[in-house]
Amino acid sequence: MTAEAAGEWQGWRTAAEAALYGPGGFYRRPEGPAGHFRTSVHASPLFARAVARLLCRVDESLAHPDPLDFVDMAAGRGELATGVLAALPAEVAARTRAYAVEIAGRPEDLDHRIEWLSAPPPRVTGLLFANEWLDNVPVEIAEVDCAGVPRRVLVRPDGTERLGEPVAGVEARWLRRWWPLGDTEGARAEIGLPRDEAWAAAVATLERGLAVAVDYAHTAATRPPFGTLTGFREGRETAPVPDGSCDITAHVALDACALPGARLLSQRDALHTLDITAARPPLELASTRPAEYVRALATAGEAAELTATGGLGDFGWLMQPVGIPNPLPD
Repeated sequence: MTAEAAGEWQGWRTAAEAALYGPGGFYRRPEGPAGHFRTSVHASPLFARAVARLLCRVDESLAHPDPLDFVDMAAGRGELATGVLAALPAEVAARTRAYAVEIAGRPEDLDHRIEWLSAPPPRVTGLLFANEWLDNVPVEIAEVDCAGVPRRVLVRPDGTERLGEPVAGVEARWLRRWWPLGDTEGARAEIGLPRDEAWAAAVATLERGLAVAVDYAHTAATRPPFGTLTGFREGRETAPVPDGSCDITAHVALDACALPGARLLSQRDALHTLDITAARPPLELASTRPAEYVRALATAGEAAELTATGGLGDFGWLMQPVGIPNPLPD
């Protein structure tokens, strides 16, 4: 029996699936994602406030349904769902049915109003919000060999790699359409087909409303020549090793995920539209109302982090309306 047949060598999709979500996998650890990396949700409560404003816009477009659904995909420990409920106007919060979708177990201290699920509920009327979910949907890695042929990259649990069989079938068609590699030896790509399918399935749970995917992303004009596969452990970027000890992630080809009617924009532009800006308070406030000035200055600093060029502000927002106009129009 060969090493590959015995399971010592696996494609990255299978290896990462087990390392992240299998028994003892990274996302089943008690500290949750916040113990290893900082997302927009953890950076500032302003992010949840912006999502609450977006939910209110969806509520208006839906003519104020009762209940109004909010689905937090890849919910971590429920931080975003908790923050959104706290930021909603009382009348909207009273009608909101909140769901947190996560593979890990429900936190003991989670708000009782939030239903904890392992998969998104069907027949959603409202907002489905997926912050940094798609980057953790495992994908295969392709690399061009010395003959100019894209091959599947195989990996061991210790992170050692070698090339496997040529990429073929629907995966080869995806590469040709969304991430053509050419014939340069060593060029790499993440084959995003599983993410396209996962996003389409999530959108399909909406009867009416809006689905939003937020992630570090690239489009056809900016594909990186050697891919983006990496790992994170305890707040630091590290080599991606599929042994359950670290997060394994790769940027998302959000343009490939988009369904008809979608809009793709930066987090910076989305948050500006939702009234999150880094404008500093007027200086005269420092002498007339100093405590208010300090609070406003702190808020501006948090907004600056969420909208920063070269940082969180460059994240992509894929907005997919279903049966309603896009609540963040051009």
